[in-house]
Amino acid sequence: MTDAAARRFSIPRLNKFARFTFVDVILWCLRIGVVIVVVGGTIGTLIKGRYAFAQWLDLVMFGLTIGSVYALIALGYTMVYGVLRLINFAHGDIMMTGAFSGYFIATAFDRSGFLNSSPILALLGVLAVAMTCSTTIAVLTERFAYRPFRHVRGFAPLICAIGVSFFLEQTFRGLFGPSIRSYPDPKWQATPITAFGFNIPRVDVIVIISAIVAMIVLYLIIQRTRMGTAMRAVSEDTDAAALMGIDVDKVVVFTFALGGAMAGIAGVFYAFVFKQVYFYMGFTPGIKAFGAAVLGGIGSVPGAMLGGFFLGLVESVGPALFLDGIGIPAPYQLRDLIAFTLLIMVLIFRPQGILGERMAKKRA
Repeated sequence: MTDAAARRFSIPRLNKFARFTFVDVILWCLRIGVVIVVVGGTIGTLIKGRYAFAQWLDLVMFGLTIGSVYALIALGYTMVYGVLRLINFAHGDIMMTGAFSGYFIATAFDRSGFLNSSPILALLGVLAVAMTCSTTIAVLTERFAYRPFRHVRGFAPLICAIGVSFFLEQTFRGLFGPSIRSYPDPKWQATPITAFGFNIPRVDVIVIISAIVAMIVLYLIIQRTRMGTAMRAVSEDTDAAALMGIDVDKVVVFTFALGGAMAGIAGVFYAFVFKQVYFYMGFTPGIKAFGAAVLGGIGSVPGAMLGGFFLGLVESVGPALFLDGIGIPAPYQLRDLIAFTLLIMVLIFRPQGILGERMAKKRA
């Protein structure tokens, strides 16, 4: 090989390596470190054999249950962002309002015995009250807090959303106090469902099935109705949709109403799973649901569903599967660390989310 040919061969290779910066090296080290922890922890956990199949099944069921709640909340984030390009950070607190309103009607049903004698009707009544309350607050929030900032650029809409979050939290703290209230625990929840020789908590099955049905109904509304078509048109181009005769304000209100209804359902299910409500209960699930929306691809309805379920499974199964094998004591106390680490990894390495590329061309 001549000197000229050697130079032509080496210059592209040098340019390729010259593009690597110190940040690229750090990110690659982070990737390798995460892979080592995940693979090494998984192998170590499986070798130890500390968990029986029934325990893994319990973890998976709980992951699907809490993932259903995250998915319902994430739908509100992704719909509002898809239409307004606004991150509604008050959405977790709207879920809290649904849980609180459901608490009062559930407590009344429990004292009267209706919650145990007619569980289906009682649960539907609790959901109806929670959905009505959260939907009303979501619509009022859009009308008085977000609409004046709809055409404002910069950080004003984001700061307003954070302000609404604090307003809702402190309002409910002033009205109902800072103490934690215990959600009713009806007898029918304590009876497990037996399937293939395994006992599955009844509340988990109810939450998962109900959440899936709610998400399917929401998806059909968006894809198969005139208002859903209008929502997708406004999401693509607000000005063009207005020129075509679409009432943008009506579409936005309908979007917030749908998101509020999903948040109300999520609030009731979250309270039935964890058996407590308090004024600050919406913050952490709201942040995790936002992570689920980003994970699935913000603006994508199927992505929000997928991201919620995936985040719930990782949060539930991850501590035992990844951390127990490398000798970390009490790994389940680090489930929030795993959830937020997953969010950070997605934001760094795939900010468009799992379905982000496809949905950028054709939004759900």
